[in-house]
Amino acid sequence: MTEPLRVGVIGCADIAVRRMLPAFAACPDIRVAAVASRDPAKARRVAERFHCRPVHGYGELLRLDDIQAVYVPLPAALHARWTEAALNTGRHVLAEKPLSTDHRRTRELLRLADTRGLVLMENVMFVHHHRHRDVRRLLADGAIGELRALHAAFTIPAPPDGDIRHDPELGGGALADVGIYPLRAALHFLGPELDVLGARLVRGTGRQVETSGAALLSTPGGITAQLTFGMEHAYRSSYELWGSEGGITVDRAFTPPADHVPVIRLHRGGTAEEIRLAPQDQVAATVAAFAAATRAGTRPDTGDTLRQAELLDEIRQFASRRQPIGSG
Repeated sequence: MTEPLRVGVIGCADIAVRRMLPAFAACPDIRVAAVASRDPAKARRVAERFHCRPVHGYGELLRLDDIQAVYVPLPAALHARWTEAALNTGRHVLAEKPLSTDHRRTRELLRLADTRGLVLMENVMFVHHHRHRDVRRLLADGAIGELRALHAAFTIPAPPDGDIRHDPELGGGALADVGIYPLRAALHFLGPELDVLGARLVRGTGRQVETSGAALLSTPGGITAQLTFGMEHAYRSSYELWGSEGGITVDRAFTPPADHVPVIRLHRGGTAEEIRLAPQDQVAATVAAFAAATRAGTRPDTGDTLRQAELLDEIRQFASRRQPIGSG
């Protein structure tokens, strides 16, 4: 019987404690071996909860000889540094999104992992939920005719003052934090050959980073993707696909609870059909996919990760050139 993958966690961020560590602990193919923090008391508290070793300092965790993989839930600006450090010590890495704050750096990290024969996976979880696989199948079967357009949105209420998402030095801003979701949906359904036709980033009053934005993209064949994102809004998490003969709408698309009953709404012929699926825990599915990749020694397809990083930079550049960020 294969021994569980021994994972060390670099940082005690909210997503790590609230979502990822419970999923690691519940996965039979993973064992949480250590948790590191710059605050030794925090490391002890989290380690006690998950029955693992507390470590003071991120570098100290990488010096342990019984860690096979690392999870990196640090602020975005620190992802590349500690992902690279973990890869250089021979560890597989699951890193929070975005993998880095620059597409060139993302390419370097992916190449490093490939050269060393290691799994490097960006923690975009919704793509592991079976609902989106079923949507792809409907598209492939011609359920809505020829695809014409995608509209995707992810917006959340404003994080509190002092939240790292408001800090430009830590890689904050709506595009990297919530804009990734609709952008990844566009890549998931339309493929990598997307061009940025327009973009707008808006900085909320008193903020140093963009708090909302929109982008328009297109495939070479003219299928358009309209993306909306923001972190000073009512909650919305959805996408729509429209074709020559009908449409598909998906709500609670990107961060559904584990017990949520997913629904695909199929619109055609003047009627709407609800396709209900069994609930699935996409956090558990992501963790299982990471463990399976390390066990099989096969690296996941990282094409969308790199293209996503390129498009994030292109959206920033377009917005800066055409419509400078200003107060909203």
